[in-house]
Amino acid sequence: MTDNAKGPLDGINVVEFTSVVLGPLACQTLGDMGADVIKVEPPYGDTNRRLGPYKTNADMAALYLTCNRNKKSIVLNLKDPTGHEAALKLCERADVIVHNFRPSAMVKLHLDYDTLKATNPTVIYCATYGYSKKGPYGNMGALDDSIQAASGLADLMGQANTPLGHSEPRYLPTILADKTTGGNVVQAVLAALFHRERTGEGQDIEVPMFESMVAFNMVEHLWGQTFEPPLGTAGYSRLLAQTRKPYPTKDGFLAVLPYWNNHWGTFCQVAEVPHLAHDERFVDMQARTKNIIDTCDVIGQAIAKKTTGEWLEIFAPTNVPHMVMNRLDEVKDDPHLEASGFWQIHEHPTEGKLRMASPPVNFSKTPASIRALAPRLGEHSAEILQSLGYSDAEIRTMMDAKITKAAT
Repeated sequence: MTDNAKGPLDGINVVEFTSVVLGPLACQTLGDMGADVIKVEPPYGDTNRRLGPYKTNADMAALYLTCNRNKKSIVLNLKDPTGHEAALKLCERADVIVHNFRPSAMVKLHLDYDTLKATNPTVIYCATYGYSKKGPYGNMGALDDSIQAASGLADLMGQANTPLGHSEPRYLPTILADKTTGGNVVQAVLAALFHRERTGEGQDIEVPMFESMVAFNMVEHLWGQTFEPPLGTAGYSRLLAQTRKPYPTKDGFLAVLPYWNNHWGTFCQVAEVPHLAHDERFVDMQARTKNIIDTCDVIGQAIAKKTTGEWLEIFAPTNVPHMVMNRLDEVKDDPHLEASGFWQIHEHPTEGKLRMASPPVNFSKTPASIRALAPRLGEHSAEILQSLGYSDAEIRTMMDAKITKAAT
C-alpha cells in the first residue's frame, strides 16, 4: 500500500451512511482520491459484508472487500439517542456526507440536510437512492434489477438477445445501475466541492438511480424520439442486432469492428473480400447500420476462416479496431493489465492476500492510491469516538449498551 501518497482530495472528510454497492463504491472512489472516509454502520454491519466467498471472517466477504477500501468503520445505533448524538458530532465536522437511505428515513432520523446544515452550513450533503423525491416514485425502495427494468435496460437486453417480435426482457449480469450512479455521485460531489472552494457555499445534492440510468441509456437509444414529434422509435439499431457479438475464430473469439468507412475498406482488403467494399448494403456507415444483420454476418463468415492468432497478426498493422475476447476468469491475467500494474496484491491484516483493482484514473501530481484495505466491522469505533471527545469510560458504556462495537 502507498502510505504517503496524497490524492487530490487530501484533507477532505467524508462521512458515509451507505451499504450494498452504490454508496460504498462512490465513497471508496473518494477515498482513493485521498479523502478521509468514515463509514457509519449499524450493529449488524453493511449487508454486503456477508455476500460472496470469504477466507477468515464471514463479515469480510468478497463484495464488501472490493467496495470499502480506504475507509474507517464505526458502528453506531442511530436509533439510540447516544448513538445519534455521536453521528451528529461526526456530521458537524464533515466536508461531505453521503447516504443511500430513502428520503423519509433520514428525516425520521433527523439526519436530513436541513437539520445538519444548521450546525454545518458549508457541508456537501449527497443523497443517492432509487428515484428522485420530486416524482411519485420518490419514496420507493430500489435495487439494481428494478432500475434496469424501469429504465428500459432490461428491454434493450431482451431486444438484442431474442428473435425480433419475441423480445423477452432480461437483466445485464452486472450491477450497472449501482456502478453508473456511483460514478454520478463522485462527479456531483467533486463539482460541489469546486463550487464551495469558489463561493464557500455547501449544498444539498440528489443523485437518483432511475434518472441516472435513463440519462445513461438514452444517450444513443433516444434515437428517433430525440425529435418532437418523433421521427421514429427509440433504439439504436446497430446496437440491438442479435448478431452484434464477438465473432468465433477457428480457436476462440475476436471482437472486430470495421466501423468507419476507412475501417471497412481495409477490412475488406485484408479479409480477402474486396467485392464487399462496393456492395450497396455496406458502402457507408449509414448503409451498414441499416443492414446491420447482414454486416455482422459477412464479418463473421470471414473471421471464422482463421485462428485468433492469425487475425491478430493480420489486423496489427491496420487501422481496424479489434481485440481478443477474455473469458471472465482470464481478465486477471490480461497482459496489458499486468504490464500497466493495474492489479495490486495486498496483505490484509485478517483476510490474507487480496487482489485489488487499482484506481483507474491516473493523476500526474496527486495520484489516487490504495492506502488502507477494507476495515472490519467497528474496527475504528473507539478511535473515532475518542476523536469526538468521548472518554474511555463513555465508550465502554456505549459498547456495553450495544450502541457501538469494536472489531473482534
